[in-house]
Amino acid sequence: MRLVLATSNRGKIREIKELCADYEVIPYSELIDEFEIIEDGKSFKENALIKARAVYKALKRKLSNLNDVIVMSDDSGISVDILDANPGILSARYAGESASDKDNLYKVIEDIKQKGVSSSLAHYTASIAFVTKDGEFSVHGWMYGKVITEAKGDKGFGYDPIFIPQGYDKTLGELDSSIKKELSHRSKALNLAKKILKTI
Repeated sequence: MRLVLATSNRGKIREIKELCADYEVIPYSELIDEFEIIEDGKSFKENALIKARAVYKALKRKLSNLNDVIVMSDDSGISVDILDANPGILSARYAGESASDKDNLYKVIEDIKQKGVSSSLAHYTASIAFVTKDGEFSVHGWMYGKVITEAKGDKGFGYDPIFIPQGYDKTLGELDSSIKKELSHRSKALNLAKKILKTI
């Protein structure tokens, strides 16, 4: 069974490959040309399904047999309490459509500082969606903690250098990847997703 990822985000691909080592994990760009997917859903789940459906449909046009293909998509982001749960579903483009991870990170830092505080409660959400010949499925995972206004550490990606998980005093950018693997919203969602994969 091939698990085709509906993403070109290298950080996500790396994490999912590590967490799904039992499967043949392939970014969709290895099978077809990359194309733009408009994520206009109103929730992480809606956006994850939009991406998975779009890639499944594109693969269907290109490949004659999708019996051994499961298209998997992840939509995830961070919600900061002091910022009224933003960036939320806009996490990947918070600083603009072509913003880099660093641009987004520093916009969150600046927005928190403008509120006159140096930290805030926050949480990560991951929604994972599957599209297969047999139907559509989705699961969620969450990770709670707080964000700070100083980036620390160079591990992980995205907002990891400012996020301190509940029960820890270091950011995900400083913590060992094995700890992140246990705690992360994506690994929690993937653990649920694996239960669905076993039934497909």
